[in-house]
Amino acid sequence: MYDWAVLWEWVEIAARWTHVITAIAWIGSSFYFIALDLGLRKAPGMPDLAHGEEWQVHGGGFYHIQKYLVAPERLPEHLTWFKWESYATWLSGFAMLVLVYYLGADMYLIDANVMELATWQAVAISVGSLALGWGIYTTLCRVFVNANQTLLMVALFAVLVAMAWGYTQVFTGRAALLHLGAFTATIMSANVFMVIIPNQKIVVADLKAGRTPDPKYGKIAKQRSTHNNYLTLPVLFLMLSNHYPLVFATEWNWLIASLVFLMGVTIRHWFNTQHARKGSPHWTWAATAVLFLIIAWLSTAPMALRPGGEEEGAGAALSGAALTYASAGGFEDVVSIVQGRCSMCHAAEPAWEGMHWAPKGVVLETPAQIAAEARRIYLQAGLSHAMPPANLTYMEPEERAAIIDWFRSAGQGGVDG
Repeated sequence: MYDWAVLWEWVEIAARWTHVITAIAWIGSSFYFIALDLGLRKAPGMPDLAHGEEWQVHGGGFYHIQKYLVAPERLPEHLTWFKWESYATWLSGFAMLVLVYYLGADMYLIDANVMELATWQAVAISVGSLALGWGIYTTLCRVFVNANQTLLMVALFAVLVAMAWGYTQVFTGRAALLHLGAFTATIMSANVFMVIIPNQKIVVADLKAGRTPDPKYGKIAKQRSTHNNYLTLPVLFLMLSNHYPLVFATEWNWLIASLVFLMGVTIRHWFNTQHARKGSPHWTWAATAVLFLIIAWLSTAPMALRPGGEEEGAGAALSGAALTYASAGGFEDVVSIVQGRCSMCHAAEPAWEGMHWAPKGVVLETPAQIAAEARRIYLQAGLSHAMPPANLTYMEPEERAAIIDWFRSAGQGGVDG
């Protein structure tokens, strides 16, 4: 019989790897075209409708690039569209959301100390918030398309701060920051799918029909592309935040996430100004450093107790899957093994010298916590030797075998949260 937990792990790995590959492709092309756009210059001998040109050297050759602000007089025979990177990034990211957070809602999405939710309710809130975010964002853009763009950015930042706080009132800290990243990434990908590409298709259709394209479509697309540029770095931070408990498992996680958006603006402003050849605003790096220090300070601020006397992430009642593993044969032996080999690090107050918080926020001090982390314990300390790191606590082969037997007797190697 095949080990379905292993198969499930490889499904997640494949989805995550696809997401990383497509995200690199999308971000790379986005950064390149913003830099190219900012570096365009007028030059003698350019076609009448050309907005600017840029000479670049790469790969042993020279590139001469010209941009038409609206469109050239006739449609080129070969036209490359940059869109699939965005679509594939969002689709693979949503697949990860389903695999990890929707199918593992009891462990990763829902915290009864934050809000008691059924799985279907949590999933509905998640999906609904992504759709709501796009609706609010695109409405603001349409209202402010001809207004002061700085005012629009302030309004968008207020929306992001509100969502950061709102997610922490519904989901686990880890899920809250991940959802804020998904919320922002949905806006970015929808910009491409719903606005930028359709506008470009309108221009192409006008050229084919012999009509003069309306410049408003290019202006709208440029606005959305600029927003995507400034949102990219914060999205990357939020997507990686689940690796850092000092980010997601703190009382001020929503404020930390909000400040990360400001850091994204300051960093991109420096690069964009450089690419536009308008100087080197080094003050942006000083501002970024100050914001980072504030974030570091907020991460260690005292945590308030949730109703019921437990800190966020501690967990209260066992989920259905965890109950199955807690009642399986050999569980008492596994609890003893984990507490003896793992709990000195995976504790609310780690005893291992130099360690100040549990790795990835995983606490394995009580039977309930150990049962809730059954699949990770099975994969990382049973099937593989990933934990303990370098086997520093000398987990014996017989102990690993006991973990494997316990997990398989409970779930038959099946997929759990």
